Amino acid sequence: MRKGAATTAVAAAAMAALTASQAPGFAAQEHADGDRRDRDRVSGAQPSPDTPIDGGGSYHTDLPPLTKPDKPGSSIDLPGFPGSSTKAEAGIPASVLAAYKKAEASLKESKPGCNLPWQLLAAIGKVESGQARGGNVDDKGTTVSPILGPALNGNGFALIKDTDGGEFDGDTTHDRAVGPMQFIPSTWANWSEDGNGDGRSDPNNIYDAALAAGYYLCANDRDLSVQEDINKAILGYNHSQEYLNTVLSWFEYYKSGTHEVPDGTGVQPSERSTPSGDGSKAGSKESGEGSDKGKDTDKGPGKGNDGPRTLPKPNDDRGGSTSPSPKPGDDGTQTPDPQLPKPPTTPPTTPAPKPTGTAKLTAVGAKQLTATAGETFSGSPKVRAVDAAGKPVAAARVKYEIRGETSARFLGLVRSVTVLTGLDGTATAPKLLAGEQPGSFTLRATAVGREKVAPVDYAGTVKARPVPQADALARLGDGVLKTGTGGSFADLLTVKATNKGKVAAGVPVTATMITDAKKPQVNDKGPYFLDAKDKPVRTLTGLKTNALGQLTLPKILTDEHAGTYLLRLTTADGAVLDVELTVTPAAAD
Repeated sequence: MRKGAATTAVAAAAMAALTASQAPGFAAQEHADGDRRDRDRVSGAQPSPDTPIDGGGSYHTDLPPLTKPDKPGSSIDLPGFPGSSTKAEAGIPASVLAAYKKAEASLKESKPGCNLPWQLLAAIGKVESGQARGGNVDDKGTTVSPILGPALNGNGFALIKDTDGGEFDGDTTHDRAVGPMQFIPSTWANWSEDGNGDGRSDPNNIYDAALAAGYYLCANDRDLSVQEDINKAILGYNHSQEYLNTVLSWFEYYKSGTHEVPDGTGVQPSERSTPSGDGSKAGSKESGEGSDKGKDTDKGPGKGNDGPRTLPKPNDDRGGSTSPSPKPGDDGTQTPDPQLPKPPTTPPTTPAPKPTGTAKLTAVGAKQLTATAGETFSGSPKVRAVDAAGKPVAAARVKYEIRGETSARFLGLVRSVTVLTGLDGTATAPKLLAGEQPGSFTLRATAVGREKVAPVDYAGTVKARPVPQADALARLGDGVLKTGTGGSFADLLTVKATNKGKVAAGVPVTATMITDAKKPQVNDKGPYFLDAKDKPVRTLTGLKTNALGQLTLPKILTDEHAGTYLLRLTTADGAVLDVELTVTPAAAD
């Protein structure tokens, strides 16, 4: 128990050290102008590079409970321990938790290289809105009452004049952050999503907002298994080192374990950040006002501190602050936290050797990949990462990359993607699409950051689509095709292909002007077509029937030769249709 408690505190201290060491320009926002998925985003709706996704409004500054032991063998602050504040804080309302996990699953399919963890959405949702005010949502995930940030009027916050006519935030003068994930209207216009499938995008709906936030965090091809990309993504929400530290602390906390609680029963935060302007206390995001009006007054377990708590100092050997924050007693007086127990007098045992990381990658299953053009490869390549002792390596990064001249792509239309190994050391590539270009390619799996580990190569083959078959061609319409010399036929010729009586789509057809039905030769006079360069030709190839099995030929023109001619249409399977064309002499002037 003592070791487990110290681990969480040390992790918090390490996170504080990591984020405090960034360069001065580290908090600059990164936008997703180059993201492939965002080509259909609303043009011009993206905020300026200095505007964070939530407009830089205030946010909840409550930190997770520190897991310090009470006495050897027990603790009231370890996650899930009966009566502990940690247990209450670890509870996430059911609809909110479902929305985060659904967004993670959706992004795993559409942007597999992002590796979005739902715990990151939960950490941001905690800091931005206290998990939608403790899960105060209806059965569709929409907040029962609006969650609005302060007016972004430049007074301690960003200056953003109204962009939505008050549609989302009810303010026709300035914009306000809206909903459980606190999108400003101009950003929502660019990133809105329908996360619950009801046909509309609503920033007040936790499913819609969580999915939109997920895409925002994954922008610019970020890989959220990489700490640097996580930092950039969080700072895109709010340009504040304190904000980054706070979100990261909840992120680490939720990764250590959470559980579901009924909607409306989640712990509501009590502390808020101050704006960067005059230093006065910021108004509640839920009320959007500059006072305590609308602020949650019911403090959950472990709450009640007069000021924001800071992360533990990195140089604290115990993993916590050398001067722990006092907690209020039942009578309102401050009582100190229990002190850590004295170290044991018995000598410690020899520590186990540190894991060496991935030492070898091996293929799981066949290394031959075959699919037909336009289809999806059956199954997905999988490799296993093991260390030098042959034991599985979890959470190792494996990069899958498609090599060669091919149109094969991973789901999301990308050529490379990085995935994490599971507890059994395996990493499965996303679905692989064959594309339309037949040929061969190589799919390579490499252990990221382990240059000496031999890669695993898969041989991929894309076979050409089978040629659609047709055993019969028939003309649609029975009118006589007749015209004079030096002109063109008024009616276009349309035919239909069938195979065993069923419509045959995509069937290649060749059209040729011939001299004789019994001994067909390409005619050198009479009716003709025009090629792509408007030159006369009497044979057309590359024609195909449409989804209805029909083919309408281009316009047929005539030269100065009158007579009766034949147009022959053929398929690769031997279906033949001859159509008679009559050309009469032009009338004398």
